[in-house]
Amino acid sequence: MNIMLTGYNGKMGRAIIETAAEKSGDFSIIVGIDINPAAINVTFPVFFKPSDYKEQVDIIIDFSHHSAIDSLLEYAGDKKIPVVIATTGHTPEEMELIKSYSEKIAIFKSANMSVGVNLVAELAKKAAILLKNDFDIEIIEKHHNQKLDAPSGTAFMIADEISSVFDDPDKPEYIYDRHNVRKVRGKKEMGIHAVRGGTIIGEHEVIFAGTNELISISHSAQSREMFANGALTAAKFLHGKTPGLYDMKDLINEITN
Repeated sequence: MNIMLTGYNGKMGRAIIETAAEKSGDFSIIVGIDINPAAINVTFPVFFKPSDYKEQVDIIIDFSHHSAIDSLLEYAGDKKIPVVIATTGHTPEEMELIKSYSEKIAIFKSANMSVGVNLVAELAKKAAILLKNDFDIEIIEKHHNQKLDAPSGTAFMIADEISSVFDDPDKPEYIYDRHNVRKVRGKKEMGIHAVRGGTIIGEHEVIFAGTNELISISHSAQSREMFANGALTAAKFLHGKTPGLYDMKDLINEITN
């Protein structure tokens, strides 16, 4: 499978390059796109934007920046190339654009490419069904000091899964900052807290705090290779799919069924 890798010069881009090299029989990165295309030595040609590349690729894996999604989707839509979007932090307008283009091409979108993290989200959702009326729910995420968005896209993904089990009038209100308000915690609040420091790859914890008991569900990433493997697995899953917006649930269902 011939891959265009956008954001190849970032931490995750480099992890994709290394992991794909280990699976050379299945994947070949034939072009890289980055705003700083000369930063690292690679064996494939590199360009500033996707439209600068005139040859065909089988799939695009995006680990760039959410603000680049317009030009990326325009290129992919014109060329009819499926896209794995592993970038986070998209605005509501950008999400609408992704949904729009998914009517023309196959798009895989996940805030986190780890099967384990997506399992945590599913477990938290199931726990919320049982605990939502009697437990306060908080989410804590930790990442390295170079991460740009906060809270993480994964934290929002988990929060949205939990929120989906509530009826509309009772859906939780996401709270990110309590230091400037002196009041007790509201019943409908769900705190989402971001920690940034050192080289933490990624940790997510969901806390269910009840009367005299505490339940937590957590995931800790030990290596970026885990996310790289997930992105490549998503690319393999997406190749040949009809237009639509796919996610990790679709991938897991195909694997397990």
